[in-house]
Amino acid sequence: MCDQDHFEKDAQEYEARGLVTRREFGALLGAGVAMLLPQVANAVAVTESDVNVMTPDGVADCYFVHPASGTAPGVLVWPDGFGLRPAFRQMGKRTTEAGTAMPIEQLRPLISALNETTHMTDAKAFIGWMDKQSSVSKSRRMGTQGYCMGGPIALRTAAAVPNRVGAVASFHGGGLVIDTPNSPHLQAAKTKAQFLIAVAENDDMRSPNDKNVLKETFAKANLPAEIEVYPAAHGWCPPDTKVYNQAQAEKAWSRLLALYGKALAST
Repeated sequence: MCDQDHFEKDAQEYEARGLVTRREFGALLGAGVAMLLPQVANAVAVTESDVNVMTPDGVADCYFVHPASGTAPGVLVWPDGFGLRPAFRQMGKRTTEAGTAMPIEQLRPLISALNETTHMTDAKAFIGWMDKQSSVSKSRRMGTQGYCMGGPIALRTAAAVPNRVGAVASFHGGGLVIDTPNSPHLQAAKTKAQFLIAVAENDDMRSPNDKNVLKETFAKANLPAEIEVYPAAHGWCPPDTKVYNQAQAEKAWSRLLALYGKALAST
């Protein structure tokens, strides 16, 4: 299931209720999102900023958060189809408080133009930008994580910069396995990364063999991969979605931290 499918339905529903316009929907957020996410134990102090990153197709508006002192491994986050918004800022800040430095790209304005080529060129641009930041460790691998339509982009990020990306996570990702030679899962299998693939149960019902293909592909490539179907609906991780499942989102986040702890070692 692609996040764009959910976007159309949810946008129509919110607009019909008179809550927001279609233009405003991408930024929709309840006032208490920060309170929905549990606090990080022993959180490090962080610095946040809005930055512009030049890509081959133009300037991307991004949110960059990093530890206030020292260096940390970089993490590139690909949001769902609604793009950068307060929920993803909070998610990014929380993970950084646990010890990473990450930019989050604004995806929504570019949805219609995204394709395999832009996935790869954008990934190279963002990884290159992070490598120029003093807060990002150059001696440790980077991670990347994607949500919904960001899932396949995360897999292709590893393929685009295989010598820098050591960890890839996909949460309720759509289109990870497609019947083409350039399928994201086939491209990712040629990398040196470790993987966390968290599948929504309703996505698994629609494509029950995808998880098996993923397991077989990564096993054949001798790449560590944790692939699990979660008892939650597509879109369960961001705290501003109507299907947000806190228990399963917390489990996914803990597995993400475990992945980064193992995979983001020295290059």
